[in-house]
Amino acid sequence: MRKVQDHYFHRAKQENYPARSVYKLEEVQKKYRILRPGQRVLDLGCHPGSWSLYAAKAVGPGGTVVGVDLQGTELPPQKDHAEIHWLCYDVYDAQFIAELKKKWPGFHVLLSDMAPRTTGSQYADHQQSMRLVRRVLEIAGRLLHENGTLYCKAFQGGDFPAVVRECRPLFQTVKVVKPGSSRKESREVFILGRGFRPGRSAREKKV
Repeated sequence: MRKVQDHYFHRAKQENYPARSVYKLEEVQKKYRILRPGQRVLDLGCHPGSWSLYAAKAVGPGGTVVGVDLQGTELPPQKDHAEIHWLCYDVYDAQFIAELKKKWPGFHVLLSDMAPRTTGSQYADHQQSMRLVRRVLEIAGRLLHENGTLYCKAFQGGDFPAVVRECRPLFQTVKVVKPGSSRKESREVFILGRGFRPGRSAREKKV
């Protein structure tokens, strides 16, 4: 994916974040306050680490952040931030959820900035994005605490409305968010689910 050297790119450099994507999280945090002191946060697709750094600052030294990516990520600890645990893992690995549950009882917030490796085919990229979102929903079902929050990237396309409908039984509220720092021409949006309801199926229809 090409690097966008705009206002957000230069601001990220000035504020010592590895990537401009941090402002896609900052915007939703300022509006909805999804991150609070003392929380445990799972950040999927964390590399190069901007979201994990921002989350660690927001939840503070009493919180915990677990950053997961296929690429190894390692950044120095920051003063007055939560401890960040960097894991190099494939979220589709059959042992992934079990390994996390061995170390942490669950998470209050699940972040996902994961995106498929783009192929040039909008249809193929969209389908792989929907597959990632559905995997994130599976992970949320196993690891997200009751009343927890999900903030998950998705590529818009033909199957996107169906995936949003699958989210609705799992959360008290579901919104589709397009951050101002996302490129206008991008099909990228974020699903924001709040008030997680354990035990509900993503395929279950609301009555």
